[in-house]
Amino acid sequence: VLFLSFGGKRQPVTLSLLAQKWMSLKELELTKTARIHYHSYIRSVFEVLDEQRYANSITQEDMLQARKMLLNGFQRPRGRDHRPLEGRKATTVNGYIACMKGMFSFAVRNGYMSQNPLDGVSPLKKEKPNPDPLTREEYERVLDMCPSDQMQNMIIFAVNTGMRHGEIYALAWEDIDTVNWTAKIVRGEALANHFTPPKTESGIRTVQLSVPAIEALKQQMPLTRMGKQNEIKVYLRQNGETRIDLCTFIFAPHLTATNGRSEDYYTNGSLGAAWRTILRRAGVRHRKAYETRHTFACWALSAGVNPNFVANQMGHSSAQMLYTVYGKWMTENNLDQMAVLNAEFSRNAPQMPHSKTA
Repeated sequence: VLFLSFGGKRQPVTLSLLAQKWMSLKELELTKTARIHYHSYIRSVFEVLDEQRYANSITQEDMLQARKMLLNGFQRPRGRDHRPLEGRKATTVNGYIACMKGMFSFAVRNGYMSQNPLDGVSPLKKEKPNPDPLTREEYERVLDMCPSDQMQNMIIFAVNTGMRHGEIYALAWEDIDTVNWTAKIVRGEALANHFTPPKTESGIRTVQLSVPAIEALKQQMPLTRMGKQNEIKVYLRQNGETRIDLCTFIFAPHLTATNGRSEDYYTNGSLGAAWRTILRRAGVRHRKAYETRHTFACWALSAGVNPNFVANQMGHSSAQMLYTVYGKWMTENNLDQMAVLNAEFSRNAPQMPHSKTA
């Protein structure tokens, strides 16, 4: 028998009804993107766990079996691809299970379940994916195979700023300081036609632009600088609050569209399809379009750029993640660093800040 903490009994509920109750309250604290993800996670779990079962009948064995099926079993076909896909990544399954654990915690606190069947279950171990940056030679071949000046400008800008693609799609000329050559990152496009602030507080930043990035913008200027200014609704983190940004988008797909579309800005995932075609034409081994961001980090760190500066440029709160992900590239320039130390220390001791004494 299940009891509420304030007394009284709860009628048993199915997993389906429990999910509805939990999400109706949870949605108030989630962004639109997160809500879509949560609903997707729950649907995926219910593909291998009968949603009509009573929540209080679910055991840890049931959840471990469901996790195994999610990890190794076939996924239902999605989109235009009607072929079932086999297996999922450990990180994906960990996300599903974390979502369910949250739902079960809600159920325990409110008397629908006596205990959380996922208590004591550790996340699946996952291999850390290594960055797969472009080489300089591959980068040049990719640029040569770009189908338009705009696409070439976008890839140059992506590789030489390390910005997230959603931030690039949402970047407007109003965000560019053409005197100091900086880009202010205040919004991104996480979902198609859905603009939000950057994913973290540290993501709201001012990016210092390198010479190649500046040249890409200068090449793009005649194409879009005097284009249409759009009123864009930006959905803030506070539930229900929005703001309006005036945006003349830097990269506009209507310039090169061959399908009759006339969108004023790219949507989430737009670069992916073009990127695959460009790599194939260039004879470059396939990797995800997101590697433009990894390429920036690897090139910068290999050149000896201060990790804290790189972290700020990329929108990370600290350089710690860089040490974890890009450590290999950071150690490759140790000999160069010793040359710098030897050259500087053989002269005079470098100037150091000193606190004033009374």
